[in-house]
Amino acid sequence: MHTAIRPIDNGVNVTALLDAREALSQAPEAARFNWRASCDWIRGTHSRHTIEGFHGLGEPQRHRRRFTFDSDHPEVFASEDQGPTPVEYVLVGLAGCLTAGIAAVAQHRGIQLHSVKASVEGSMDIQGILGMDSEVRNGFDDVRVTFDIDAEASREEIAALVAQSQKRSAVFDLLTNPTQVSVRLA
Repeated sequence: MHTAIRPIDNGVNVTALLDAREALSQAPEAARFNWRASCDWIRGTHSRHTIEGFHGLGEPQRHRRRFTFDSDHPEVFASEDQGPTPVEYVLVGLAGCLTAGIAAVAQHRGIQLHSVKASVEGSMDIQGILGMDSEVRNGFDDVRVTFDIDAEASREEIAALVAQSQKRSAVFDLLTNPTQVSVRLA
């Protein structure tokens, strides 16, 4: 009996990723990246954000196109609701980073994905943001991510994909470890 082996295609070029990892091991200074975003205030709590360039591999880099998106606050905050809130973008960033990691790890491990859906929720008490109680934290109290993954793999193998993605996720790291942040006037 002859069994045809179907190639795994989750849309991730693992060979290129592994080649990049090897090349960067020979030139670790090129692995230092500087990501950039700009923000222009529109009106009220509405702002427009632009992402275009970054620095990596030892030189300036550009995305294929400029990305712009808006943020605002909902009407219940006496705002005009012209876009998601900044904290919702953080949740999107976490879901996107973890999901991309799952796709890459699955490709590397030879696991065919059919669908990956992430639900992300973050709880917060807005009394801190509103200045009502200085003892209440301004940020999330907790964040919960739930994945629904359909793949040609056992539940244990899928759980291992999620665990490896979490281990390598930059956004998960940002949310779970202190990061030095400085804010200053130009």
